[in-house]
Amino acid sequence: MKRVKKPVFFIVLILILAFASSVIVGFSTHYGDMTKVYIKGVDNIRFGIDIKGGVDVTFTPPEGFDAEDSQLDSAKEVIVQRMINLGITDYESYIDYNNDRIIVRFPWKEDETDFDPQAAVKELGETAALTFREGDERDELNKPSGVTAETVILEGKDVSKAYAAYQNASTQNGTGQWVVALELTDEGTSKFAEATARLAETQDCISIWMDDTMISAPTVNEAIPSGNATITGSFDADSAKSLADKINSGALPFKLETSSFSTISPMMGTGALNAMIIAGIIAFAVIAVFMIIVYRLPGLVADIALIGQVAGTLAVVSGYFGFMNSSILTIPGIAGIILAVGMGVDANVITFERIKEEINKGKTLDGAVEVGYKNALSAIVDGNVTMILVAIILMGAFGTPDSFFAKVLSFVFFMFGPSTAGTIYSFGYTLLTGTVLNLFFGVVCSHLMLSSISKFKAFRNVKLYGGER
Repeated sequence: MKRVKKPVFFIVLILILAFASSVIVGFSTHYGDMTKVYIKGVDNIRFGIDIKGGVDVTFTPPEGFDAEDSQLDSAKEVIVQRMINLGITDYESYIDYNNDRIIVRFPWKEDETDFDPQAAVKELGETAALTFREGDERDELNKPSGVTAETVILEGKDVSKAYAAYQNASTQNGTGQWVVALELTDEGTSKFAEATARLAETQDCISIWMDDTMISAPTVNEAIPSGNATITGSFDADSAKSLADKINSGALPFKLETSSFSTISPMMGTGALNAMIIAGIIAFAVIAVFMIIVYRLPGLVADIALIGQVAGTLAVVSGYFGFMNSSILTIPGIAGIILAVGMGVDANVITFERIKEEINKGKTLDGAVEVGYKNALSAIVDGNVTMILVAIILMGAFGTPDSFFAKVLSFVFFMFGPSTAGTIYSFGYTLLTGTVLNLFFGVVCSHLMLSSISKFKAFRNVKLYGGER
């Protein structure tokens, strides 16, 4: 490394501290109830289900049903749309094609005190096949029969939009009611106009079914060519919106069964998070003191580099950098950060021991610093590359099928299917990030700082670097 000037230490120190401060605080503006986030801080970190609490559910087709890959894809898209309709946007959803499984994870809704996860899972898995049928003939099980079973006028695909609406009071009962309003596609409008014109002549009815359950059966009094229709029934605001959401998301290609279902309390997750944070702070403080006591001035430099490494990992997780998406942080993910700090300490220990050896051999301070970093580099790179490979394997094995490393390693893990362990993926992600950052902060930045501070006369005493003379 070329001769480093004295101010470099202070420049690197200020940059690291400024970066760490901005990662913690972030930057946003508030105007009334509107908040615009320019730089995401730690408050914007998305926590996983094991911290925030939430639901982990696996859906499968009925026993004996051999679902095609395209059907599984369709079912997943319907589930995702239903989660969005429920206001659940922070979710994981992926498919195990080998075992015909759809794995879904979603956290508790923000600030929701009465969120019912079982009801949400039930709503996600309902087939919700909408049909308009001629007449209202039913068998002993109240399923469509006769002409009603044979004549389907409209299907869910013929509806372009559905929404809950409050219908004004009618002259019949003097009270208003909640209905589901439908806007039909061009093809749906044509079919509905033809059917209503034909059935209006006999004052027959059109029954409306959700799966095999008849919702209503209004009588057709006149042709309806406008492409608008309403579903009436015993709706309130919530049930009308729920039905409209199901219609908008489409019908599942097959009935889903819940093969596994578990929930995690938000209180349990918060307690675990607090414990991990306290453990992390204590561990970092102990390491920082240990490095200063044992390695003196280089130990202080190492502590500053570790601050930058941790801040960089949190920045990547939170989405601090605008060109990168944020990542979900789990408890194992926090463990990955702590382990990466250990790798950073290891890199500095190797380097500082080499520097001590060179000083005790009689080299000058400047020469010892340069040779020490040079001799330690191969060992540091070997250790970090090994850890990076481990992290990549974890991300490939436990990541979603559409993630980068899962695709790269698909030739190894294709036979196992998704492992449904997103918490372990988070561990691999933070471990990979922290290890890569260690090569920058623990090697490049610490080298710059130590080479710079060693130029000051007050810090030329070799005993400050662990030397014996």
